Amino acid sequence: MNNTENKKLKIGFIGCGKMASAIISGIINSKFIAKENVQGSEVNCDIADSAKQRLGIDVITDNSALTINSDVIFIATKPNFASDVLDEIKDELTEKKLVVSIAAGVSTSKIENIVGHNRVIRVMPNTPAFVLTGMSGVCKGKYASEEDVTFVMNLLSNIGKCIEVTENQMDIVTAISGSGPAFFYKVIEDMARAGEKLGLEYEKSLTLATQTALGSAKMIFNRGDVPVQTLIDNVSTKGGCTFVGTSVMYDKNSENLFYEVIKQTAEKAHELGK
Repeated sequence: MNNTENKKLKIGFIGCGKMASAIISGIINSKFIAKENVQGSEVNCDIADSAKQRLGIDVITDNSALTINSDVIFIATKPNFASDVLDEIKDELTEKKLVVSIAAGVSTSKIENIVGHNRVIRVMPNTPAFVLTGMSGVCKGKYASEEDVTFVMNLLSNIGKCIEVTENQMDIVTAISGSGPAFFYKVIEDMARAGEKLGLEYEKSLTLATQTALGSAKMIFNRGDVPVQTLIDNVSTKGGCTFVGTSVMYDKNSENLFYEVIKQTAEKAHELGK
């Protein structure tokens, strides 16, 4: 599907909360989809009017009407409402329509059990999408095509980066990138508080930690074939101050700490998805 065809598609969002709003703003501002071809649906008139003013798109209160009018339907509700919404719109779905769910923990098989033999893509985005630096995991359902996956990944590239994974890997994606922002906030906050305790003002410490995290992430993305360990070694000259710091991390087994963080988060994601 080329860019001209993309612009002609009509995309509907059932739910116009923060994550949906980030996606909507990203695809409109990038001109991936024509603004007049994006529509939202909300639970009542007040919320719909607020979303309409905020996003500059048509927002209605009829999920079935939105489904009829759309080629691609994003399920952007809270996970506990997803089944009811899918049941509400299933009769309006046809083989020509694509369902894209960003409801956390709701598997493609669960969706297909409700909507039948329809094309389904599941997405796990994250909150940095709000600043167009998001990270999303994408997996396809039984009846979706590779073309469907490519379309969704191209769409999501307007709010950050994305990768394709299998359904059984989505809990790991949830743990690393879905929940990951909170873990990185915690690391940055802890570094800043350490600086504060040692005598540097908190906001200055926070700026140092935040910009260093941002720069380090860019270095990793731009490393080419260089292993991340080499980047670590390049800064950690034996006998130097950085070497002392990384030695503390090895002594405290930071690798095992983060393994447990990701493992237990993934296990919780799997439990919630049952």
